Amino acid sequence: MDFFNHIKTVISIILGLGIGSLLNGTVKFVQHPGRTKPYWIHLLWVLYLFVQMIHFWWWEYNLREMRVWTFTEYILIITYILLYFTLCQLLYPSDVKDYSDSYRNYFFSRKKWIFLLLIMIYGVDILDTLLKGQTYLEKLMPLYGVKMVTHISLCVLLAFSTSKKSFWYAVMVIFFIIFELYFISSKYYID
Repeated sequence: MDFFNHIKTVISIILGLGIGSLLNGTVKFVQHPGRTKPYWIHLLWVLYLFVQMIHFWWWEYNLREMRVWTFTEYILIITYILLYFTLCQLLYPSDVKDYSDSYRNYFFSRKKWIFLLLIMIYGVDILDTLLKGQTYLEKLMPLYGVKMVTHISLCVLLAFSTSKKSFWYAVMVIFFIIFELYFISSKYYID
């Protein structure tokens, strides 16, 4: 087995566990409709994270072109997907009994952690992109730059906001989802 297949296997296992966590958490609302109260904005953030992770899994195929791997690059990719996995687990805890069985209450009690983890994910993404060199960065620009600046700024606002008004969280997550879908469609040939 070559080194890329080894790395791909580790990445796929961790990503699979994260995506499985999102799917299991969401299906529980159907399996046990009266047990916990879902929160539509929480579900939209779950959708955003799912799209992000599927996008990463698709992009991961490009790693086959890397002929030489350093330990730094390996650790950076592993850190990146571990942050995603951690965020998946944070979005769907084992139970929400301490929050009146309400995902709305849970979301607002853990929003700082959620948005700070997203900032960390974007930070590792930037570091990884810079390690790949100027040519790689130029292929992603200017959309990548806009994404990182807007998403990090908005996550800082959301993390430290004291507001529990759903409107702003809804606007932001819808913006993030639309932006991600546009980013994917602009960077990959989609039929």
